[in-house]
Amino acid sequence: MSTTANHQAETLLKHDVADRLRTAIVNGVLRPRERIVEGKWAAEFGVAQGSIREAINILAMEGFVTKQSGRSAKVSHFSEQDVAQLYQLRGAIEGLAARLAATRRPDLSPLQFAVDGMRTAAAAGHREALLDCDLQFHLVLCELSGNSFLLEQSRRILLPFFAFVRMRVTSSGQEAAVWSKDLEAHQRIIDLIREGEGEIADEYVRRAMERFSKTAYDNWERRSPSDR
Repeated sequence: MSTTANHQAETLLKHDVADRLRTAIVNGVLRPRERIVEGKWAAEFGVAQGSIREAINILAMEGFVTKQSGRSAKVSHFSEQDVAQLYQLRGAIEGLAARLAATRRPDLSPLQFAVDGMRTAAAAGHREALLDCDLQFHLVLCELSGNSFLLEQSRRILLPFFAFVRMRVTSSGQEAAVWSKDLEAHQRIIDLIREGEGEIADEYVRRAMERFSKTAYDNWERRSPSDR
């Protein structure tokens, strides 16, 4: 086999292993905070330990796992307090993004495309597709700010956050319909940016994030407020 063919085979292998590990995480076989023991999963999948290590690197970039020097990788986890604080930070960052976008007046069709995709996915009950479109919306919003530093910081927050959401939503069996009431909030953000209402858009995003933070964890864990 040629060098190029070997490289292609190795690339396919590590992505296949990453897909299998990601599935194990999302389906709850690997739980939040659980260590990913490379030797165990190498034996489970019948691959070299190095392939597991490369797959873990892919999942770390996507936010599904966390890595610390000299320690085994762990499945990502956010506590209820972490989630509340992340929503608070997201409100500040994405509110600023909306304000800047309203000033720049960029093409908003990619943002509208994401919301339309969310609507379609919610109507069809496709949870995974809805989450993909939701993540796309927030990343595009930050990109439209025109501030590369804001976009970089938002990616550091949003990728692991949405990976965790995907895990919790899947394990709890949360239905896509739960998002239906939030779709118009996303549409309202677009409308305010289109109208050039930067300050109002900023405040609206902050308030929306505050509202989301009060119900998100309960929805993922299928709890009522009285269960807290």
